[in-house]
Parts: sequence; structure tokens; C-alpha cells
Amino acid sequence: QVHLVESGGGLVQSGGSLSLSCAASGRTLSTYDMGWFRQTPQKERTLVARIGWSGSSTYYAASVKGRFTISRDDAKNTVYLRTTVLKPEDTAVYYCAAYSRSRPSWPEYWGQGTQVTVSS
Repeated sequence: QVHLVESGGGLVQSGGSLSLSCAASGRTLSTYDMGWFRQTPQKERTLVARIGWSGSSTYYAASVKGRFTISRDDAKNTVYLRTTVLKPEDTAVYYCAAYSRSRPSWPEYWGQGTQVTVSS
């Protein structure tokens, strides 16, 4: 069982930045692809960024590419999402997630979420 806990959310003005962290416990993350998702009441939960288990490959949604950066530090069992040039439409609950190799298309484990609010 992988337990994920996000932190770092908050309120920022448009154009600002936030760094989100996802701390894992229960087992090492070294064999898991990791992702960040976000969800608002108006939209379904969508993938923002994903990083391969080795850390050598990344994926970004078109809406955040060039503004967000996902990274991982397996020694600390932590995944990060650096967000910059934030826009009001980035407002959402952000979730950290872990993928298993047996089911690579959808995460097996989720964090509780952290709120990011971007004011106009």
C-alpha cells in the first residue's frame, strides 16, 4: 500500500508560482510512474503531468506545458510539481498519484489532494 500526502497548495495571484510536494510512505516509489492530476467542480479529473519511474521521461498536458515541471527524488520518496505563470484556470484541487506497471493507464494510488487557487 502506497500512501501519498500532498502539500504546498495555497492562494496566489495570476502570474505567480507554487511548488507542490507529494510525500510517500508504505513503500518506495522507485518502481512507480508518478503523476499529478487536477480537478474542479466543473471538470473531471485530468492528468497534468507524469514522470516515468526512472525519471527520464515526462509528459505534460498542453495547457501547462512550459509552465509546470514535474520531478522526483526517490531518495526522499517524494514527487514535486513546480507551477509557474499560474492562471485562474489553473485553480483546482491537485492530486498526486502512483501508477503500477500492471495497470499503466490509470493510477493505483492517490493522495488526498491540495487546493491551488489563483486569483485574477
